[in-house]
Amino acid sequence: MERIAARGLTFEVRLDGPADGEPVLLLHGFPQDSRVWGPISERLHAAGLRTVVPNQRGYSPDARPGPVEAYRVTECAADAAALLDALGIESAHVVGHDWGAVAAWNLAGRHPEHVRTLTAVSVPHPAAAAQAIALDPEQQQLSSYIGLFRQAGTAEQALLADDAKLLRAMLVESGLTEPFIERYVEAVSDRAVLTAGLNWYRALTLLDLDGLGPITCPTTYVWGDRDTFFGKFSVERCADHVSGPYQHVPLPGVTHWIPEQEPEVLADLIVDRIGSLQH
Repeated sequence: MERIAARGLTFEVRLDGPADGEPVLLLHGFPQDSRVWGPISERLHAAGLRTVVPNQRGYSPDARPGPVEAYRVTECAADAAALLDALGIESAHVVGHDWGAVAAWNLAGRHPEHVRTLTAVSVPHPAAAAQAIALDPEQQQLSSYIGLFRQAGTAEQALLADDAKLLRAMLVESGLTEPFIERYVEAVSDRAVLTAGLNWYRALTLLDLDGLGPITCPTTYVWGDRDTFFGKFSVERCADHVSGPYQHVPLPGVTHWIPEQEPEVLADLIVDRIGSLQH
């Protein structure tokens, strides 16, 4: 694990794979960390690719600012761009899951010069998600947990009480399995880590959509049809916000937790998207 300084913070970053391989930036979500990409990274290395896998803002101990507004997704996308700059990487293939997907969409939309291709996993383009929350009753129900997550202090207490009973139940209900449940619960049992992760939700605002234009790079959006966080309304509108080559890949019988559940399938889709530039 390397320590990379960027934007006045210091990020833990896993760098691996062939030194001359095309770089792939992998961004995790909540309550994950960089370890979620391990099995996928191994397959990318075998395909000749180099991986850059940070513990994002709030998950790296020395990249954990206090104010909630410091966790605006625009800041998190700027972190990713700055990390690439710090590593001397002009542009990368970008992959993001969950909140990492939101950061990846923003990186591609706001810093397109840094993104060769985009593979967004589980979470659709932020504008499609916002439209769904505004208009679709199913999505409003699926997103109702965010109300709790945005309550500072109350959420932490509720999620960690009684050996994190509520958090465990939510992860089980969403389709996550062991050993991932125990790993994630252990990680966010550190109150500082949990608060930082929840601050991504607390900083969320419709202002995040300002200046986020269509995605111009080749893009793949991967979604499991048993995802309990995003329904078809937002999924079907994702293409409206991509002007470059676009592929939507639905995975039948797969939940929100695609990196954990289907690492081989996801790795192949990433390699296919990267390879599409060569055809």
